[in-house]
Amino acid sequence: MTKLRLVNGEKAGYVEPLDDARLVAAVRSGNSAMAGPFYDRTRGMVARTVQRLLGASDSDFDDLVQVALIELLRSLDRYRGECSLDTWTATISANVVYKHIRRRGLERHIFARELAPEDVPQTAHQRPVLRGMVERVMHHLAQMAHERAWTFLLHDVHGYSLEEVAGITGATVAAAQSRLVRGRREVHERIASDPDLAGGLDAREDS
Repeated sequence: MTKLRLVNGEKAGYVEPLDDARLVAAVRSGNSAMAGPFYDRTRGMVARTVQRLLGASDSDFDDLVQVALIELLRSLDRYRGECSLDTWTATISANVVYKHIRRRGLERHIFARELAPEDVPQTAHQRPVLRGMVERVMHHLAQMAHERAWTFLLHDVHGYSLEEVAGITGATVAAAQSRLVRGRREVHERIASDPDLAGGLDAREDS
């Protein structure tokens, strides 16, 4: 689809909008005129990724979006088109958020938000039981090696592929696979051996 181009308010013909490959190539070559279109093309995915992992209400949300956009520009020399621009943008943005969370020590806060029971249908009787279960699961995740906990969270909760998890956490795919297997096993073992969680599950089944 073509797009009308205006010069000094007058119609000056049509220009073909750039596809992702041509847009990336233009930005990589230093074409400053393409900075605006690149920003427009990628900002939505950047913002959605930061919101997905950190939450839109976080005080650093806007700053992280800008940091991720800058990092995305810096990363273009490594982008070879093996995945879509959206996937690359989401992975770079998630890596920025991941480093930010690690630096600020926000794991417990993020785990608590990810496992928050507010959206789960429940009766008034079930609510305190479920809240206690969430707190116990959060405790176990926080006690795990952060690489395993985050690999589990990114893959099994957020649905990132192993390749994307590897890019986000700065690991090889093989390392991400190993962390996921070990993380899942540790989560299951911790839940199975926790009497408070077992009691909570029994209470929910009896309600």
